[in-house]
Amino acid sequence: MAPRPVLVVAIVVILLAAVPGCVQRTIKITSEPSGALVWLNDREIGRTPVDVEFVHYGTYDVRLVRDGYEALLTSGDAMPPWWDNVGLDLVAEVLPLELTSHFDWHFELEPAETEVEAGRAELVDRANAIRERLAEEAMADR
Repeated sequence: MAPRPVLVVAIVVILLAAVPGCVQRTIKITSEPSGALVWLNDREIGRTPVDVEFVHYGTYDVRLVRDGYEALLTSGDAMPPWWDNVGLDLVAEVLPLELTSHFDWHFELEPAETEVEAGRAELVDRANAIRERLAEEAMADR
């Protein structure tokens, strides 16, 4: 007696469900200099370099903070690969495959201008203004 097609399909579905694959989604965030504290969508995730798993694709708010550097408020995009779009993602989860979706985001931090440097720049600007005014007055007196 030949196996029935429905029985064969049922056995295949059960076997596929017993050995499910998985989709791993990760973002690696690095910075120059390293060691910046990172928040992803207002959730602290650690210091650079840092790897974080995520569930949802899209645009993420990224904040990096490090002493001596300007805080960086920006965003990062994590767009799905073709096999992880609606409909296909269900098949990707069931297939006995190890699929990965990985993003590398790198950010450059700018050195912070300290109060001393800001005060020095202001002092130089005032001195230059006085020098120009004195030069104009000397020209007017001639």
